[in-house]
Amino acid sequence: MTVAQAAVVAGERSAGELLLEVSNIEVVYNKSVQVLRGLSLAVPRGQIVALLGSNGAGKSTTLKAISNLLELQNGEMTGGQVSFAGASTHGTAPHRLVRDGLFHVMEGRHVFEDLTVEENLVASTYALAGRHAARADFDSVYEYFPRLFERRRGLAGYLSGGEQQMLAIGRALVAAPRLMLLDEPSLGLSPVLVETIFEIIARINAERGVSMLLVEQNASMALAVADYGYIMETGKVVIDNTAERLAADADVREFYLGLGQEGGQKSYRELKHYKRRKRWLS
Repeated sequence: MTVAQAAVVAGERSAGELLLEVSNIEVVYNKSVQVLRGLSLAVPRGQIVALLGSNGAGKSTTLKAISNLLELQNGEMTGGQVSFAGASTHGTAPHRLVRDGLFHVMEGRHVFEDLTVEENLVASTYALAGRHAARADFDSVYEYFPRLFERRRGLAGYLSGGEQQMLAIGRALVAAPRLMLLDEPSLGLSPVLVETIFEIIARINAERGVSMLLVEQNASMALAVADYGYIMETGKVVIDNTAERLAADADVREFYLGLGQEGGQKSYRELKHYKRRKRWLS
C-alpha cells in the first residue's frame, strides 16, 4: 500500500470522538521563558493530525506538554488543560500515560544502543502493566519493518538512522498505543527512507486505527498522510484546516512549503519579505 492509498483509507473513516484535546495551554521554561501562548488543538480518534511550523515555534514543547515530559527540561505548564480519552492528564506520570495508550516517539529516536533490536522491543512491554506482549505483537512490527527482523539480534547502536527510526516506531507499536506522538520522524533521513517511513505511518493508521499527532519539518509529506493540520508561529496556532485545504492554500504553499506560483523554490530574501508582508492573524 502506498502513502497515497493508505491516506485515502484513513480519510474515509469518520472523525468520531476526540481522543486528545489541548485547550489554551501555556508553557514556561526555567520559570522565565514562555514558549507556548494559549495553544489549542485536537486529535479525533483514528486520524492523523499534523503540527507544522518553523524551528522554535514550540512544536516539540507541545508534544512534551501532552506526554508530561516537560519537567525533564525544567519546563512547566502554567495554564490550560490537556485531556486524553476524556480524562485530564494533569499530574499523571509519563509511564502511566504510556500504559493508558499515549506513546511519545521523541525526536532523535532514543533507542537503547547497548540492547539488541528485540530487547528494545521487549523493553516497551514494561509499559503494559505486567502483560507480556504476544509473539504476534513482535511479528507485526517485523511485518511493517522487515529490516528490523534481519537485525533483531544485533545491537541497536549499530543500526543506521533510518533503522533506528523504524525501531523507535516499532517500540511504540509493541506498547499497544491508542495515540502516537511522532516528533520529526524524517529528521536526517534520505528521501527514499522518508518515503518509506511515511508509507508505514499511513499504513499503521489505516490498518490498526492508531491516532497520531505528527510534528514534522517536511510539511509536504506530513500533509500527504494527515487528515487535518495546524500551523504554529511563536507558541500558538495561527491557521488550521483539513490537510487537503492546507496543501492547496497559496499562502501555505508559498511560505511553509517554499513553493511560488510556478512551483519553484523561493529565495531566503523573498521569504523574509513575504513574512513581513503577510501575517496569519491579520
